[in-house]
Amino acid sequence: MASLVLKGEDVTVEDLLARAERIGKLAEQEAPEAEKNATISQNVVNLIQETQISRMMLPKKYGGPQADLKTFAKVIRKVANYNISAAWLTYLYPLHNMLPAFLPEKGADEIIHQGGLICDIFAALGKAERDGDGYRISGKWSFVSGVNYSEWVGVGVMIQFPDSEKPVYCLPMLKTSEVEVIHNWDTFGLRGSGSNQIIADQVYVPMERILRLDQAEVTRRPPVEEYDTDYPFYHVPFFPSFYLGFGYMALGGAERILKEFKVLTEKRVRLMDGVRESESPRSQRVLAEMTTDFHVAEALLDKYIDLLEDYEKDGCITPPSEFFAIRTKAIKICTDIAVRALLTLGGGALYKGGTMELFLRDVIAVATHKTSLYEDAVAAYGKDLFGFDGGVRG
Repeated sequence: MASLVLKGEDVTVEDLLARAERIGKLAEQEAPEAEKNATISQNVVNLIQETQISRMMLPKKYGGPQADLKTFAKVIRKVANYNISAAWLTYLYPLHNMLPAFLPEKGADEIIHQGGLICDIFAALGKAERDGDGYRISGKWSFVSGVNYSEWVGVGVMIQFPDSEKPVYCLPMLKTSEVEVIHNWDTFGLRGSGSNQIIADQVYVPMERILRLDQAEVTRRPPVEEYDTDYPFYHVPFFPSFYLGFGYMALGGAERILKEFKVLTEKRVRLMDGVRESESPRSQRVLAEMTTDFHVAEALLDKYIDLLEDYEKDGCITPPSEFFAIRTKAIKICTDIAVRALLTLGGGALYKGGTMELFLRDVIAVATHKTSLYEDAVAAYGKDLFGFDGGVRG
């Protein structure tokens, strides 16, 4: 396997996957507490940091291994084999912690060298008022995953700069100590993600800590003259690459559901006919169809990453809606697998706290994220296929 450099050590993809497995196993062990507390524990967060997984997407300049997208996807999938809420944050923490790589150098240095975890919310619900060389940010944002353990939070705001004709889509980076966290995360699934609400009131943010998402989307480069041209995130479309983890969480969850289904089915004897289900064409057929469907989802996500990595080589022609449609189709397949597995197993799989019940809820919750909505995706992709603007970011 290819060797990556992490804090002066040689680390392979296999090493990173072993670290991801440790995170997943600990989160699975603590899943009942995470469900009750509506957040993964400090123990799991500590392990995400101790294993350096939270830094795996940082540029080499800042001591990260500069992992490629395929390696990142494998790490997310591995954690999701054990606990999807933990995979959600194992995906978002390293992803958000690389956001400063798109800031001016002064802002990037400040945030990265501080060493804390970063969360964000892209919804442009905030307001910005000019104050000297920066802006004062106010607003209320929900669904801020991982905010319980983050030192920084990026918030979506439309900002009217003096040199811009209209407001610009931005992500100011605030210190979480400067915002109020409302612990209102009480949901059907993904309870361990701790995606609480935050309120900011006139929080000052200097210009060097304001990420211009419009520039990141159009240029795919940081606002500096010299940058690491080998850094993977500088050569892929910003939003589609940012969203790749949602599909791999669903894939990892579906993979675990197939494993659990096989184990439970092998032991099951139906009362109506006394036939062992592993010997019955009924469950044999169901397992075969779900497994081939799983391979379809897996292949779609492989295609997704190939399109990302070849984006510039292909002339930047892949529309955002195509990424959206591919990703959400894979998630829909995984969701269908989860539902079919439960319906085939019957009432014995309904008990609260069981593996099937937890993974079903979490896979469905992944599918409800705004970047996972299949109907929205195919509507946008259909427009592009007929020559109209799909109107989505990826």
